[in-house]
Amino acid sequence: MSEQIKVPTMAQYMAEGKKPEVLFWVGCAGSFDDRAKKITKAFVKLLHKAGVDFAVLGTEESCTGDPAKRAGNEFLFQMQAMTNIEVMNAYEIKKVVTTCPHCFNTIKNEYPELGGNYQVMHHTQFLKSLLNEGRLKVEGGKYKGKRITFHDPCYLGRANGEYEAPRDLLRKLEVELIEMKSCKSKGLCCGAGGAQMFKDAEKGDKEVNIHRTEQALETKPEVVAAGCPFCNTMMSDGVKNKEKEDTIEVLDVAEMIANAEEL
Repeated sequence: MSEQIKVPTMAQYMAEGKKPEVLFWVGCAGSFDDRAKKITKAFVKLLHKAGVDFAVLGTEESCTGDPAKRAGNEFLFQMQAMTNIEVMNAYEIKKVVTTCPHCFNTIKNEYPELGGNYQVMHHTQFLKSLLNEGRLKVEGGKYKGKRITFHDPCYLGRANGEYEAPRDLLRKLEVELIEMKSCKSKGLCCGAGGAQMFKDAEKGDKEVNIHRTEQALETKPEVVAAGCPFCNTMMSDGVKNKEKEDTIEVLDVAEMIANAEEL
């Protein structure tokens, strides 16, 4: 039996004449991909625990247009973006949080020129702010002392310069954080960026996600921590390819905090 998690929509808030503190942008992966749904649920549990007044757009949310833009279809991107901007502006949205760095980057950097101006945060940044405000407690629990390596999502790290928020959260879990040889500004893509998630790889010697997984395995981790649903998929596939799925977990930072809290 699945537990019921209460997630109000913006429409419900408007009907009651109220406004939430933040809009949680779930994203396509977080809505439809079975693995990514677990990240969505973990993040929502943390929002509830911290007493955050949040809402989602529900069926009014559609794709940000990131894959279309990366694949070169600017026309489709603008159509998708304008649809979302009209909905968000009608609700007078000011602050957005998302578990997907692709949605984060697109809404933060590419929506303003189309009339969508919002304060946009990646979920690790938002969780860090809750921690700083004393609204959320992050403690070691089951991950204390475990060897963890963190894979930087391209659109969080190199594209937007955020390297510390996820690492600060992991340190609060009292893990042994070991960096891969390509990390932070020298980080390596998981292989799904630039709409590569949705197409077959070009000819070459090795899949990008396998190369990145090999770098992760060099750190001898017990958990590969991620901050993006696409990275999670690619790193999980890499770990399975190396037949290490029995000994190495691939988890989002939010999942690790929720697990440590036993939420």
